[in-house]
Amino acid sequence: MSENGPRGKGDDRRSGRPDRRDHGSREGNKKFGERRGAPGRNGKFERDRRGRDGRDRDSFERRGARRQYDDRPGRKRDERRDDFRRGDRRSFDRRDERRGPDKRRDERGQRSAQDRPSRNGGTRPPKRDDVAARELLSAPELPDSVSFSDLDIEARRELRSLPKDLAERVGRHLVAAGMLLDEDPEAALAHARYAKAKASRIAVVREAVGLAAYHAGEWAEALSELRAVRRMTRTDIHVAVIADAERALGRPERALDVAKETDTSALPKEIEVELRIVAAGARRDLGQLDAAVVSLQGTDLDPRRREPWSHRLFYAYADNLAAAGRTEEAVRWFLHAAEADLEEETDAAERAAELTS
Repeated sequence: MSENGPRGKGDDRRSGRPDRRDHGSREGNKKFGERRGAPGRNGKFERDRRGRDGRDRDSFERRGARRQYDDRPGRKRDERRDDFRRGDRRSFDRRDERRGPDKRRDERGQRSAQDRPSRNGGTRPPKRDDVAARELLSAPELPDSVSFSDLDIEARRELRSLPKDLAERVGRHLVAAGMLLDEDPEAALAHARYAKAKASRIAVVREAVGLAAYHAGEWAEALSELRAVRRMTRTDIHVAVIADAERALGRPERALDVAKETDTSALPKEIEVELRIVAAGARRDLGQLDAAVVSLQGTDLDPRRREPWSHRLFYAYADNLAAAGRTEEAVRWFLHAAEADLEEETDAAERAAELTS
């Protein structure tokens, strides 16, 4: 959720587009599980954790580098799945029991590869060990420090539907994706894609791919995967990242549609703020500079507030004021953002200095 998008395919952070990280940041807002699904800085997919750093990966972004949802104040991409209501999630790994056993699948499962006829009329030879070995070699290399136990407990629960060895293998790649997300988003994406190849029906796996793709600047892939997560989990926890990906693909009108169609009253406050920031950026893309400024105004735009999302909101407001030519006000709000940014995630102070020099 900038989540700053991965900047790498860059856009200038001041253009109103996500400086989509030349790679790196935000949707993400979270740790593949922090946000209930986003990998956090510690590499864990902790979904229930709130906050930034506890902050879900809103922290997906990395200061200065990608600025969240582009215009946004340097938040970290983390997507807070903290509030993920697991009870709403369907079990995509099991058939609906009401449908009864799938005979065809059972029958297929009883036929081994050796029983299937080959094209030349004979039977296929058993799968050779060297073929299996090549498949293993195609997996991204896992750092020695990666352990399945580092995976968030909720994510581990989702993997229980897999055979134990496979669950651990997939889980370790998810952990690696979370650890590499900020430093090497392409490598993180490779780990997430590998996990998807082995367990595509697990929501946290698809979430990992979507958030890693977002950080890596693979907007279309991020959009596809996070929409799938939205369907699987029936939550809007990644809605800001989805809208931001639409912007990155040059579709600001669709980003605004996503924002308008979302019931923001049901979102965690931080996600609601991020979505407003993305929508404001979309308005900037459309040349609606004054409307972008107005869309960020509200009772939460109070310089005295010190919420986890305050500095990002203040920064985005300042950035849009600057774009609208309201320099004096922009300087004031960049300074407010700098004061509220206790962890120095943004370059608010530098922006204020630039505008006064």
